[in-house]
Amino acid sequence: MKGAQVVIVGGGVTGLSAGWWLARQGAEVLVLEKGIVGWEASGRNGGGASHSFSPLFLEEQRLWPQMDELLGYPTEFQPYRVRIGLTEENMEMFKRQMAIAARQGFKAELLTPDQVRELVPLAGDNVIGGAFYHYGGHANPQRTVQAYAWALQDLGGRILQHCAVTGFLTSSGRVTGVTTDRGEFGCDNLVIATGPQLGPIAAQLGAEVPVAPARAEMIVTEPLPLMKYGGTDGNALYGRQTLRGNLVFGGGPHEWLEDAPQGARAATTPLTRNLAGRLLELFPKAAHVRMIRSWAGIVENTPDGRPILDRLKTYPNTVVATMSSIGFGLSPASGRAIAELVLRGQCDFADLTSCRLDRFANLDPDWRRDRGWIQADAFASASAQA
Repeated sequence: MKGAQVVIVGGGVTGLSAGWWLARQGAEVLVLEKGIVGWEASGRNGGGASHSFSPLFLEEQRLWPQMDELLGYPTEFQPYRVRIGLTEENMEMFKRQMAIAARQGFKAELLTPDQVRELVPLAGDNVIGGAFYHYGGHANPQRTVQAYAWALQDLGGRILQHCAVTGFLTSSGRVTGVTTDRGEFGCDNLVIATGPQLGPIAAQLGAEVPVAPARAEMIVTEPLPLMKYGGTDGNALYGRQTLRGNLVFGGGPHEWLEDAPQGARAATTPLTRNLAGRLLELFPKAAHVRMIRSWAGIVENTPDGRPILDRLKTYPNTVVATMSSIGFGLSPASGRAIAELVLRGQCDFADLTSCRLDRFANLDPDWRRDRGWIQADAFASASAQA
């Protein structure tokens, strides 16, 4: 039976990064992807890398400035981030983020409205303040996914696209192989990093991994003159200015789904209009610029918004991984953490206690309904039946 030492199910940014880190340490790696690597949310997102709330934050910040050199391919990483405050609530959030980062040794400073407008020429008179982070930054998602895939293959790793997983082979409490629509692949270790499909796939191994799929959107504008800091956001938006000058932004509201269909989804006018309106509020001096395209795709969220990075108790040679919708920015660190879990059974550079799966052991079965994370028509139908 053909296979590899480590089979990774899921060719998004998390799975590819894990495969690259594993291959760097000499492991034989095979990535199985039901579609095209990075074709869904991993290759189409805001590209941010500023996750101070994550236990992987320190490693995220250490690695991103090195990634072009380490991978041998461009990610277009740019450092620093400017956040624009339009409300007092925005400013309070910035202060909390800055305090968390400061405790970990990272510098940030509050900005006056005039300072914001000086740094961000597209900002307007509605600005009440801002924050400048001397950390974080952003990269190009498409370029980065390409870089991971090519670097993995340079190290001898294999990637099999258009290969859908249908089940698993097990023996003596271990996963010994993966069954797919293109045959069986043996493995010594398994990683499942399938984003919004993680729950149903892990359930085949007797594990309950709670994730809620949601439909999210991004919009792209015509190019504008480059700002000094392309990593600029606010107004509940996330995104960046590309090196070509396009503004690429997303940020709720999510459309909750009952399942996680494959592939990109057509954008909807109400959500696109919502994004465009908030982007106009953020950058009033870009009012003349046209939106040239939009994209909608599926992301996943855990009940508490934190990642899951853990070995399954049912099959300890299996690692499950979800970054709860912020996988791109954390990918350099999450990939390394997964590699350590696979090869050593623990992560030595970060405390992953908060990422363990057993924190959901007593989760209410109706957790999605309790949070309002349920498809609107399904919720109405369930209410009528009740």
